[in-house]
Amino acid sequence: MESVVQEKGNLSIHTENIFPIIKKFLYSDHEIFLRELVSNAVDASQKLKQLASYGEFNGELGELKVTVKVDEAAKTITVSDRGIGMTADEIKKYINQIAFSGAAEFVEKYKDKGNDKGIIGHFGLGFYSAFMVASQVEIITKSFKEDAEPARWVCDGSTEFELTTAEKADRGTDIILHVAEDSAEFLSPHRLRGILEKYGKFLPIEIEFEEKVINNPTPIWTKNPADLKDEDYLNFYRELYPFSEEPLFWIHLNVDYPFNLTGVLYFPKLKNDFQVQREKIQLYSRQVFITDEVKDIVPDFLQLLHGVIDSPDIPLNVSRSYLQSDSNVKKINGYITRKVADKLSEMFRNDREGFEKKFDDIDLFVKYGIISDEKFYEKAKDFCLVKSTESKFYTFEEYREAIKENQTDKNGNLVWLYTSDPKKQDAFVESARKRSYDVLVLDTIIDSHFINALESKLEKVSVKRVDADTVDKLIEKDVKLESVLSSSDEEKAKKLFEELLTGKGSTVVVEAMPTDELPVVITFPEFMRRMTDMQASSGQRSMFGDMPLMYTVSVNANHPLTARILSTEDAEQQKALAKQAYDLALLSQGMLSGNELTQFIKRSVEVL
Repeated sequence: MESVVQEKGNLSIHTENIFPIIKKFLYSDHEIFLRELVSNAVDASQKLKQLASYGEFNGELGELKVTVKVDEAAKTITVSDRGIGMTADEIKKYINQIAFSGAAEFVEKYKDKGNDKGIIGHFGLGFYSAFMVASQVEIITKSFKEDAEPARWVCDGSTEFELTTAEKADRGTDIILHVAEDSAEFLSPHRLRGILEKYGKFLPIEIEFEEKVINNPTPIWTKNPADLKDEDYLNFYRELYPFSEEPLFWIHLNVDYPFNLTGVLYFPKLKNDFQVQREKIQLYSRQVFITDEVKDIVPDFLQLLHGVIDSPDIPLNVSRSYLQSDSNVKKINGYITRKVADKLSEMFRNDREGFEKKFDDIDLFVKYGIISDEKFYEKAKDFCLVKSTESKFYTFEEYREAIKENQTDKNGNLVWLYTSDPKKQDAFVESARKRSYDVLVLDTIIDSHFINALESKLEKVSVKRVDADTVDKLIEKDVKLESVLSSSDEEKAKKLFEELLTGKGSTVVVEAMPTDELPVVITFPEFMRRMTDMQASSGQRSMFGDMPLMYTVSVNANHPLTARILSTEDAEQQKALAKQAYDLALLSQGMLSGNELTQFIKRSVEVL
């Protein structure tokens, strides 16, 4: 039986200031101490299970759960496990020599015997995070080895320690923290439960706190997809996001080469403001929660998804608080993008009707991916859909074929017409329909960017909003309507309407349009409107500052009302008719309000 003699000594570190450094710089958030200690306890338990599987431990494993207890009166927190424990020599090696990692040695020793994924961390620096909250730390431990003598190690945060024999009947380790005055918040059971649920919710060994197991040791991402039903995935989603709507569908990730990665990603129903509603994907390393800031692991557009990613190969700094640059990160990023694209492609091919029903809820996500990730676009161009005002869906290639006969302009460009607000722009949509033109609905917060991407990626395609110009100018053909007005009458009409626009800085044009069009049409130049939409969607101030939006007032030379206005001899009556026609155009664009709207209503009543 190994004998423990009373011993005092100095920790094997090269500076007297190691603990202030750990406290101030290594761990930015003091609550991390509990994650580290519980992770170490889980490690010790996992190691014992592995040794038993190798035939190097023949005793009874029994219950291997980790227990966390708090004693508010004694001001202590105790983390206990029934794992491999330590001998006095191992305490000297693993605790006193900070730079030496017990987990690293264990993995190296047994690397040829199979799976080391159960070893979470390194019994070294993580343990020393305890001194962020404790004025004194005590270890009482007994090794699983036969006839091992229990040992007790005590340190007050200086470089001095005390190592003695101890009383302990069962194998395993108790870490007892004597909590410092400035860390009294951690003596609150509510606070501790919150930390345990945050970091240890899915640890692979049961964690007991206040006589209740607080974790799920076998979350679904650790299971074989073939053994899972839809309800299992939905129940897990509810566990992660208890107040969210049910997801549309999900992807189970499982790869072991060239890196290890498991997880489940869910597609939520996306609202039109994706900045506000990100629930955040959770990143784990061997079931230990690391962070929900996954921007380096997951492409930006995929951060709209929900769920869990778990990988032991994600490079973390020693405190696990942030990711480090590494080739594996890029590989993982690319793999996730490919898996998501493949899943969507498979759904589209296998169930087009079902895919269309879901598309309104995921189009924001797909469009975001097309804009921001070229590799995603290469696959998404075959399943991304556009929807017409008739609620019919098309792929890009299908839409090209559907409209090419009627919507190809005189220069051979295919013109895609769209509305960003079908109700507000209804008059313009109707004008397009009269020409048998199809109109798409592109009304999400991201569509101004998506339109630019379409024009840059699709050959000889121009995208225009239905109110960007008069209908015959939207898709210019070789045939032009003739004006019924003389050039002098056109000039007269132009001046009359320009007087109505004094100080507004907009342009008046008189042009030949079909007689069934409005007498006056207000349109916004596509470039200016699109730039304004893009800046609004990104929260930026408009490049046009406080200037009013420039627009074009097109007077229909062929409308009967235009001829009537010009033939009216009473100047005031002529001006009133022109004003009424102009206000109708403003009203059709939702631009008439306040006193101008009141006066328009009064004039309309008088006419009636």
